[in-house]
Amino acid sequence: MAKADKTKELIDGLNKDLAGELAAVIQYTIYGAVAKGAHRPTLVSFFEGEIPDELGHAKFLANKIAALGGTPTTKPNPVPVPDTNRGLLEEVLKAETQAIADYTERVEQAEAAGETGLKVQLEDQILDETNHREETAKLLEQTSTGHEL
Repeated sequence: MAKADKTKELIDGLNKDLAGELAAVIQYTIYGAVAKGAHRPTLVSFFEGEIPDELGHAKFLANKIAALGGTPTTKPNPVPVPDTNRGLLEEVLKAETQAIADYTERVEQAEAAGETGLKVQLEDQILDETNHREETAKLLEQTSTGHEL
């Protein structure tokens, strides 16, 4: 595959990631608003605390897409809004797991396109998303041990 084709494939993938990060900002914002019950303060703090990281990821991706000659997407992925706290956390866990898989694929594409700096930055984002997923899993663990959220 020619370098131009590899770069286009990379830009398309980064736009997919950007749509996910834009959705994550929306997801955490809305989930903080709709969390309820005795654990609401904990969940609001958790959800709202994730927004700056996800927004930073979105800014990074938009700038990188533009630097590579692409046009950043303005369309986020759809955001489901479950009606239970557990459902909210399960959706976050799915989204973070998908982000890790997508960024892992993007690392390979960046390497193939000769974008070593981007590869390293994407690996840092994998670390961030892994931390988010682990924290979400810990909160979900409360419900499996009989402590309802």
